[in-house]
Amino acid sequence: MSEQKSALAESHDTLVAEEEAVALTSELIRIDTTNTGDPATVVGERAAAEYVAEKLAEVGYETTYVESGAKGRGNVIARLAGADPSRGALLVHGHLDVVPADPAEWSVHPFSGAVQDDYVWGRGAVDMKDMLGMTLATARRFKRDGIVPPRDLIFAFLADEEAGGEYGAQWLVENRADLFEGATEAISEVGGFSITVKDGVRAYMIETAEKGIAWLRLRARGRAGHGSMVHEDNAVTKLTQAVARLGTHKFPVVLTDSVKEFFAAVTELTGMEFDEADLDGSVAKLGAVARMVGATLRDTANPTMLNAGYKANVIPSVAEAVVDCRVLPGRREAFERELDEILGPDIEREYITNLPSVETTFDGALVDAMTASIIAEDPGAVTLPYMLSGGTDAKSFQSLGIRCFGFAPLRLPADLDFSALFHGVDERVPVDALKFGTRVLDRFLRSS
Repeated sequence: MSEQKSALAESHDTLVAEEEAVALTSELIRIDTTNTGDPATVVGERAAAEYVAEKLAEVGYETTYVESGAKGRGNVIARLAGADPSRGALLVHGHLDVVPADPAEWSVHPFSGAVQDDYVWGRGAVDMKDMLGMTLATARRFKRDGIVPPRDLIFAFLADEEAGGEYGAQWLVENRADLFEGATEAISEVGGFSITVKDGVRAYMIETAEKGIAWLRLRARGRAGHGSMVHEDNAVTKLTQAVARLGTHKFPVVLTDSVKEFFAAVTELTGMEFDEADLDGSVAKLGAVARMVGATLRDTANPTMLNAGYKANVIPSVAEAVVDCRVLPGRREAFERELDEILGPDIEREYITNLPSVETTFDGALVDAMTASIIAEDPGAVTLPYMLSGGTDAKSFQSLGIRCFGFAPLRLPADLDFSALFHGVDERVPVDALKFGTRVLDRFLRSS
């Protein structure tokens, strides 16, 4: 009878955590934490950090609140002691900030946190307040129910990831590394989500690598003059020609270990071949996830901003552009050589943000625990590694010698274009996916 009661209590506690994860995700979305990249216009990070700290304190956690480098850029860190203090700690980290959203473009208000049509809606629903909600619900359950994990768990809720982490993970690593003492491995966003492959089998993509971020400011100089005159030293012309060359340039295909492993796993599952003579065509057959995978075949350089001049009839002496470059692991030197050849000698360049690539192997006890936790909730599923074309706070934490993965588990509908939701209009996450992810995360943190 006691075992039956225990099983019933466990089932009840699991359901409570699942429902709490949905509610917490919704409530976090309602806190507008828009990060414009300009510290003067950033909002809400302190409010979100204080909300998280309060939720953790309610169940007995001692939290550390840190404002990093600028007022209001709040970060919260808490540690749960594990059974074996001699083992390296596991860091579970996520960011509180989100990119801007225009309410006029959305079906619901982007900061409503609406729970409707079996989804939680709003900016941050998948990037990444879903993972924050699941993490917070699981952390609260462990403390409330006296669950002792195998090793120390460090929960970190961070500012400024959407602008590179200068006031979040970067600042903490440089100034408060003591908060992560003993951590050897980490999990965070954009991994552990499912894609549906042949015969309805779900494959869960675990992030083992991500491209480097190189946000560049390009600058051309020329002779100022009157707009009505013949002018052969025009800064705007020089710049736009160089930007057009770069924006239309196709960098060479370079297959990293993570991408090769992904292709091999998909081939084994589906029989689909990835012909190196037409990789773009082969990847296109992957469906919605093709956008993500295709961006990891080569370096990319996308112009995003232009700035020049102050009057229609005045030729300016300086013109500037910003380019978002993403660089494959091991390609930085080759990329910069190619960049200089494309731009030519008349274009100055400087880094606005320069963050390294990340890559680890798809093996070891932590990967085994991820796989086992997924399969326990979705029998017949498989896991496979992949490279993220974007970037996360893993770029900062790897400098502490921490091995980083993307593992925010979600079981998704086969027809959901998940990658399009990141920074997209009508961002949303399925309620069932949040509940599934909470169960998986609970299992994983108990066994890792």
